[in-house]
Amino acid sequence: MEFGSSRLLMIDKVGREYLTSNIENGEFSYQKICEEKITGHYKLDLRFYNNKSKLSVLIETKKRFNVNKDKEQLFSYVSLEHRLFPENRIIAILANTSNSNIKVWKIGEYEEELDDTKLKSMAEYVEYFQPRNINDKTAVLENTARLNRMLHDNGIPEKLRSQFVGTCLLALKDGLIYKGLSTKQINAGIKEKLSLMLKDSIDKAKKLAALQSNVIESQYVEGLDSDGYHKLLDFIHYSILPYINDASYEGHDLLSYFFTTFNKYVAREDKNQAFTPNHISHFMCKVAGIHRNTRVLDPTCGSGTFLVQAMTQILRECETDAERKKVKEEQIYGIEFDDSVYGLATTNMLIHGDGNSNIRSGSCFDLGDWIADTNSNLVLMNPPYNASKSQVPKTFASTWGKSSTDPTKGLYFVKFVADKVKQGRLLVLLPMQCAIKTDGLIGDIKQSMLEEHTLDAVFSFPIDMFYPGASAVACCMAFDLGKPHPKNYETFFGYYREDGFEKRKGVGRVDVKDKWVETEKKWYETYRSRLTIPGLSVCKSVTSSMEWCAEAYMETDYSTLSEVDFVEKLRDYAAFLVQNEKF
Repeated sequence: MEFGSSRLLMIDKVGREYLTSNIENGEFSYQKICEEKITGHYKLDLRFYNNKSKLSVLIETKKRFNVNKDKEQLFSYVSLEHRLFPENRIIAILANTSNSNIKVWKIGEYEEELDDTKLKSMAEYVEYFQPRNINDKTAVLENTARLNRMLHDNGIPEKLRSQFVGTCLLALKDGLIYKGLSTKQINAGIKEKLSLMLKDSIDKAKKLAALQSNVIESQYVEGLDSDGYHKLLDFIHYSILPYINDASYEGHDLLSYFFTTFNKYVAREDKNQAFTPNHISHFMCKVAGIHRNTRVLDPTCGSGTFLVQAMTQILRECETDAERKKVKEEQIYGIEFDDSVYGLATTNMLIHGDGNSNIRSGSCFDLGDWIADTNSNLVLMNPPYNASKSQVPKTFASTWGKSSTDPTKGLYFVKFVADKVKQGRLLVLLPMQCAIKTDGLIGDIKQSMLEEHTLDAVFSFPIDMFYPGASAVACCMAFDLGKPHPKNYETFFGYYREDGFEKRKGVGRVDVKDKWVETEKKWYETYRSRLTIPGLSVCKSVTSSMEWCAEAYMETDYSTLSEVDFVEKLRDYAAFLVQNEKF
């Protein structure tokens, strides 16, 4: 078959109406649409684009391709596609012209090698990005609620459920065989999977202890009857697992959804469990300005939401397998104090493509030298808001007076980490008390932070952001580390209370009306352009003796207010006063 006619057949198969060519022979040049000079490959053989589905199909043809060699060339085009068309999802294909052999990758939030042996139509490739088995996020969360009831019926206690489900997910994803096996045999299979996955991991013994002793070897899991175990694994396998690698952000961090749903049923005594919602972590990563050389640290990483999100975004910038391997091994760092949550963070990172190698167990205050040695240039964190004296240095705890919990509401953690990292960016979720209060320990730390770092932005987030978990009202503070705050510098303040998510009984906060994509775009563009918009944002020069929140300086947009809005805001304000100890 001639080279030209082979390409024509490919065009006809995918769909001629989707072919986008801007140079001769039906090829596509990224250089032609890029203002900057591109070094390396930029001329793709065939590019197809479906505007409605925002899907690009990239085909690089070879007489006989070599996967190891030619994949790097293909993925250089994938990287250019991401850079120039960041909203597009991608099917990347190596195709022989001498025969029908192909190699196909699906690239959404994750890279997934497919088993396709034949070229398909654009409509078929669009189907690859449609949710499988369940059509929307609400349905996924409802299935998680069903799973929660099944776990209850099988005697798995609430505090163990998230970790148990995450461990099962990980083993099933790696091909766990369980049909016809006893509980003891299933557990042995899971242990073997975990040991192999963690063979090159730092703190391997601690991770195995967290995943095995605390979960698989617990009396509740060992006490499962085989029939009940099979039903649980079947449900996870067929109703949960297909969404782990979903291309939409809703499937980006499934374990966080488990936390959100399971927390609904737990009478929580630990006020520190304010797990970061996925869409908020995604927005914060955008604000952080992540790129392929970003080295990320989360010193209070919890379930690993920030690390998963950051790793995914960095990997999208990589062109070669070597670069991707380096990211997972050398650019993702985390610390978690709570043993059970530490195990979950390990599981979470493994499920989403490893990156667990540098997750440490312990207190960030005991690992200060290690933090400095990571050479991180981005810190993303959501510290405990009510840390106990056992979680902080004794010298700091001795300043608390009669208080039994951290009077700085986590701000002390921020100062400690900033002093160790010293350069780059730091974005942190903190209670609004940290933004509003100007005296005491909080005021002292805020003054110290401004003496050494620049307060770039503060975003006031939704009041019920952590629902159904912690009730804290949070904001995000963004600092440029190592640059003292200039006297007349105007910090950006965003009143980002309305994210479009709505509460749903049993499933948490859900983007029911699909508003988030547009909302996030507006939030980000407003911040990036540092716009002042009544009711949304303001830029203001501040000191440590002033409030750090948009509410204090922003002009109200009265034209959009209705009586319903007024009543709702009064209720929100009342809730805010109670939650921030103003009553």
